[in-house]
Parts: sequence; C-alpha cells; structure tokens
Amino acid sequence: MGLFGRFRGDGPGRLRRVGGGDEEHLRSWATAREGVEAFVEPRTTVTDTTMVLVAKDGEWTRRRVSGPDRAKKLARSLKIPVYDVQLVGYPQRMRDHDARQKVLRERERRRDLGA
Repeated sequence: MGLFGRFRGDGPGRLRRVGGGDEEHLRSWATAREGVEAFVEPRTTVTDTTMVLVAKDGEWTRRRVSGPDRAKKLARSLKIPVYDVQLVGYPQRMRDHDARQKVLRERERRRDLGA
C-alpha cells in the first residue's frame, strides 16, 4: 500500500462494503435450509452492518447488508424471524455447531496424520 493508500480506501483501513452477491447468498442459503433465523450485527469501524443466518441445526452464514432496515426487510421477505444480536446474543445451537465442527476437523487432522 502506498503512503496515502489508507485515505483512498484501497488499504487495510478501508471500510468493507456490501457486495453484489451478498444478498443473493443470504436468500439462497435461507431457502435451502430449515428453521432459519436472522441476527443483525451492528456496523463497526471496519465492516458495514452484517446479517447472520442460523439454521435449525446451528449451521450459519454471515454477509454484509446495507443497514439494519435492509436486514429487517430482507428477513421479512424471506419470512424468517429477525433479532438484534446486541439484545439477544447468538443462539446456543450456533455455538454447538461450531464446537461439533471443531471436533470433526480435529478427527480428520489426526486421521490424516496417522495415514
């Protein structure tokens, strides 16, 4: 990065913006799974507002959205409940899913080492 790259928005200090495929990813992900709920995360200094979708089994995905109002509108169009993550936190099933995935990755790593 050049000396003034951080001011032009092409360096590591730039704010990440909503991409063209973010909303489409959320739509297709939600329609392919059961029991999906949406959790809206606030904008930070590094990232725009994000939306986390969590399925019934705890599988999840996260993408940027253009703001909390857009996230709510998207959730309504998908007919799924939407929550403010700062108020309700993340569902336990999401943490349980991540813990199961970690165990599976570790087993796979050990299996690869033994082969």
